[in-house]
Amino acid sequence: MAYTGWMMKKLSLLEKISYGLGAVGKDMVYMLSASYILYYYQDLLGVPASMMGLILLVARIFDAFNDPIMGVLVAKTRTRWGKFRPWLFVGTITNAVILYLMFAAPPAMDVAGITVYAAVTYILWGVTYTMMDIPYWSMIPAFTEGGKEREGLTTLARSCAGVGSAIITIVTMMAVHAIGGADEVTGFRWFTLIVAILFVVLITITCVNVKEKATVNMESPSVGQMFRALIQNDQAMTVVISIVLINCSIYTTSNLVIYFFKYDFGGTGWFNSYTLFNTFGGGMQILSMMLFYPLLRKFFTNIKIFYISLGMAIAGYAALLSIAFTSMDNVVILFIPAFFIFSANGILSVLTTVFLANTVDYGEWKNKRRDESVIFSMQTFVVKLASGVAVFIASIALQIFNLSSAETTEADKLIDFSATVSASSQVGLRMTMTILPIAGLFVAILWFKRRFILTEEKVQELAQQVKAARGD
Repeated sequence: MAYTGWMMKKLSLLEKISYGLGAVGKDMVYMLSASYILYYYQDLLGVPASMMGLILLVARIFDAFNDPIMGVLVAKTRTRWGKFRPWLFVGTITNAVILYLMFAAPPAMDVAGITVYAAVTYILWGVTYTMMDIPYWSMIPAFTEGGKEREGLTTLARSCAGVGSAIITIVTMMAVHAIGGADEVTGFRWFTLIVAILFVVLITITCVNVKEKATVNMESPSVGQMFRALIQNDQAMTVVISIVLINCSIYTTSNLVIYFFKYDFGGTGWFNSYTLFNTFGGGMQILSMMLFYPLLRKFFTNIKIFYISLGMAIAGYAALLSIAFTSMDNVVILFIPAFFIFSANGILSVLTTVFLANTVDYGEWKNKRRDESVIFSMQTFVVKLASGVAVFIASIALQIFNLSSAETTEADKLIDFSATVSASSQVGLRMTMTILPIAGLFVAILWFKRRFILTEEKVQELAQQVKAARGD
C-alpha cells in the first residue's frame, strides 16, 4: 500500500468550526432519538414498554452486522469528493427524513399498527444514522496528524457534540409544550421537523468546508478481513467494550429521568422541575468538555482523567440514590448528583473518542492496515448498542413498575402523577436508575485497567514508527 498527502497543513479556523457544527447537528438528532423515542411511543402512544424495548434491542443486534459493513463500504469509496463526504451528505438527508417520520406516527393507527410503524422507522433510522456517523468520525485520522492536533480536534468535536446533546436535553420538552400545548404528540412532530432541518444545514456546512487531506491507496479489504482486523486490534476492542459499559450505565438513567420526575418527584409542576434539572445538567456537560477537561488536562494524563471521571459518575449516582429517599421538596438538591454525573459524561465522551482515534495508529502498527472507517464504525455500533440495551432495561423497569399515562389531555397539567403509582414502584425506579449504573461503571474501571496499554508515551512511540513505515 502507498500513502500520499501525509505531510498535512495545520487545520484552519473555518475547518475546525465547520467540523464542530456538524457534531452539533448530528448529536442533536441522536439525543432526540435516544432520550425520547421510548417516552413518545410508550407513554404518549400506548405501545407496551416491553414491546418497545424488544424493538430497540433487535434494531441494535441488526446494527452489529450493518455497522462494520458500512465501514467497509466507506473504505472502498473513491470519488472526486473523497470517500467520506458523499456518505456523510447522503446519510444526513435520509436520516433527517426518517427522523421526522419516526416522530410523526399516523394518528389513525391502532396499537398494533403503531408498534409495527415504530419498528420499521427505528430500524431505518439506525441504518441511515450509521451511514453518516461512521464517515464523520472517520475523517479525524484522515485530516489530522496524531498527538495534540488530533486530540484538540477530537475535543472540539466532542464538545460541540455535547452542545448538540445539551440543546436537546434542555429545550425538547419546553419546545414540545410550546408548540403543541398539552398535545405532546403534535409538539414532538413539529419540533422534530425543526431539528431535522437544522441537522441538514449544519452537516452541509461540514461537507462544503472540510476535506480529507490524507489519502491511502490500498487494496480494499473484504468484510471478513475487516472483522478480523477489529478482532486483532485488541486496544480498539478494549475501548469499545468500555464505551458499551459506560453508555449503558448513563443511558439507563437518561431514559428514566423523565419518568422519575413525572411519577416520583411528582407534583403538578413536575415538568418545570424536569426542565430546570436538564438545563443545569446540560450546562454542566458543556462546561465539562470546554472547561473542566482542558483544566484537568494541564495536570493529569488522559488515562488518569478517565478514572477521575468514572469516580465522579459513581459518586453522583450514590448521591442521587441517597437524595431520592429524602422528601425531595426542591429540585435544586438534585443539582448535586447532576453536577457529578453530567460533568463526568461530558469528559468521558471526549476521552473515549481520543482513545479510539489512537487505536487507529495502533492497528496500523500491529496489522499493517489503516482502518479508520471500520474502527469508527465500532464506535457508532457500540453507542447505539448501549442505547438499545439501556432502553431495553428501562422498558422492562417501566413494565414491572407499571409506569405509563398513555393519554395526554389539557387536564393533565393539573395531575400529580406521583400520586397515581405505588411507593414500591417509585423505589424500584430509583434503584434501577442508580444501582445498575454504579455496577456497570465499576466493571468498566476493572476492564479498562486490565486491558488498556496506550499511554501517551506509547501513542507517541507508535506514531513515529507508523510514520517511519510509511516513509514520511
